[in-house]
Amino acid sequence: MAKQRDKRERDEFCDGVIEGMPLFAKELIAGGVAGGFAKSAVAPLERIKILFQTRQAEYRSLGLIGSFIKIAKTEGTLGFFRGNGASVARIVPYAALHYMAYEEYRRWIIHGIPGVGKGPILDLIAGSFAGGTAVLFTYPLDLVRTKLAYQVVGSKKLNVQGLVTGEQVYKGIKDCFSKTYKEAGIKGLYRGVAPSLYGIFPYAGLKFYFYEKMKSHVPKERKNDIPIKLACGSVAGLLGQTFTYPLDVVRRQMQVQRLSASNSHEMKGTVDTLVMIVRTYGWKQLFSGLSLNYLKVVPSVAIGFTVYDLMKAYLRVPSRDDAVVEGVTSSRNSQPSTLHS
Repeated sequence: MAKQRDKRERDEFCDGVIEGMPLFAKELIAGGVAGGFAKSAVAPLERIKILFQTRQAEYRSLGLIGSFIKIAKTEGTLGFFRGNGASVARIVPYAALHYMAYEEYRRWIIHGIPGVGKGPILDLIAGSFAGGTAVLFTYPLDLVRTKLAYQVVGSKKLNVQGLVTGEQVYKGIKDCFSKTYKEAGIKGLYRGVAPSLYGIFPYAGLKFYFYEKMKSHVPKERKNDIPIKLACGSVAGLLGQTFTYPLDVVRRQMQVQRLSASNSHEMKGTVDTLVMIVRTYGWKQLFSGLSLNYLKVVPSVAIGFTVYDLMKAYLRVPSRDDAVVEGVTSSRNSQPSTLHS
């Protein structure tokens, strides 16, 4: 009896906390959990994708399986997760801001533009601005994640083997932040942010557009089915990434250029970097690692959208239409009653 009473009290406490949380906080938590879960699930593929993009001479010839074997032999299992700490540290606030900002922008647009439709075009616009907002707040963590993932070491003791002459080895997230800031200041922490913004605006917008567009064709009684959500998220990530992948390659090259001795000149910006890649490696380099990225994006986006929707249901976030009504009538202390579908 005592255990049942304690459990009931805990449940009541949790219910009270959830009911008392503001809407934006629930969306932040749902987005952060979804982002961290999805990113960790595909961390090994993310590491190899970055190596394909930035160390093409060493890894592209090995292929996917060969790269897995090489990392396993030289760095062990933990090698597949090198840079993942910085990646998760970035993706949790990034995803939290991204999803929450998307919901907020969506509500602001509906409130501010009378007569605006609530179809996929609205999701395209809201998603685009949300992506840009999230990138600006979290980009330095993405830079650090890339630099750490770019490093290739020969043992767990971090003895350097096979690195180009002059390459700097970072000991961890804090060390990478510190050295990057000392070398180039705030500007150094935002190196490559321009192609990130160019890429995230269409990618984030298209991702939300395709996801909501596909869900709009799903029968109402099936919209909460997890396999349906996974399928919609997979296609949304696949299509969104295809259109914007070259900018991702440019961004990675700009982020690691100071680590590579093969760069004989300073790359001034996005266009210069793009031209250098095409002239040096050919236009196909702009799509280097794309097939691998498909393997990563499909489960990542699918898991992200699905976990986000499930977390919103757990946190009792109202459906988007009800949330809009709640935003308008909050002064009357109205209570949401419909779970997100």
